[in-house]
Amino acid sequence: MDKLRIIGDALPGMPWEERPAASREIMWRCSANPIVGRDALSTSNSIFNSAVVPFKQGRYNYAGVFRCDDTNIRMRLHAGFSVDGLKWDIDEEDIRLEGADPEVGQWVYGYDPRVVRIGDKYYVTWCNGYHGPTIGVAWTADFRTFHQLENAFLPYNRNGVLFPRKIGGRFAMLSRPSDTGHTPFGDIFYSESPDLEFWGRHRHVMAPAAFEKSAWQCTKIGAGPVPIETSEGWLLIYHGVHGTCNGFVYAFGSALLDLDRPWKVLARSGAYLLSPRESYECMGDVPNVAFPCATLHDPATGRLAVYYGCADTVVGLAFGRIPEIIEFTRRTNIL
Repeated sequence: MDKLRIIGDALPGMPWEERPAASREIMWRCSANPIVGRDALSTSNSIFNSAVVPFKQGRYNYAGVFRCDDTNIRMRLHAGFSVDGLKWDIDEEDIRLEGADPEVGQWVYGYDPRVVRIGDKYYVTWCNGYHGPTIGVAWTADFRTFHQLENAFLPYNRNGVLFPRKIGGRFAMLSRPSDTGHTPFGDIFYSESPDLEFWGRHRHVMAPAAFEKSAWQCTKIGAGPVPIETSEGWLLIYHGVHGTCNGFVYAFGSALLDLDRPWKVLARSGAYLLSPRESYECMGDVPNVAFPCATLHDPATGRLAVYYGCADTVVGLAFGRIPEIIEFTRRTNIL
């Protein structure tokens, strides 16, 4: 671990708080949580499960795509901008997608976006409505105009997460095949594409854990934020679900994936990094949910900030250090 290398652009000004003095947690919550309230827009019922990236334009240093369910409970995506990554200016108007084939371009619903920069473009993936949930793909250069591409997969699928660079000369994505509803199952799969249109070379990554090994992730799992490249492997923050007598509980943990063959799991945390505990995580439209969708990290310091949806209602932020999370992943490994 002394020679750990973390790949990425320097981000010394990223949101950050030191671990509280009395805490022994691997990840700890931002004292300002929730950082985005459910009524940040005049029409929003809830804002959660949203993705952000560094983006310098004018006075802003960050941009993002936010899931904003309106007071009709229609699932919409909105662009947002921030100076400090904590206070967000979210557009009142939802994103308008351009350029799609009319066959797939008609908006039905969209939710749980992820955003990644690859080259000079920012790619957005989300759960897109097309005869059921599938993975929509679009790109933008300015977070004002979004160019829609073909849906990546057949219905039904969720949690489409692109890698931040090509692997073996091809774009790479994680996803979770599902059903039409609140899926009571789910494994993570890996797929590749030469052009972001035709996807194949599908590989199984990992399944829910056995109950006796790790109950918090025994019902279903799904990829969370964009994987972070390190010399130890791809660090993946992923969500896991436990079916309890009071319903599903969503928490998140970590895994290390092989750099060249990301469907090969090197280590997987048996203990969770963060599970619903605070009132804003346990009370809301869907109680007991901590759902990670985005990270910011600074390679020089190893600092990590995870943006996560809380109770399908608001956005929270948690902090940790990448070297500690990798050590934790190996120490609690259940493989």
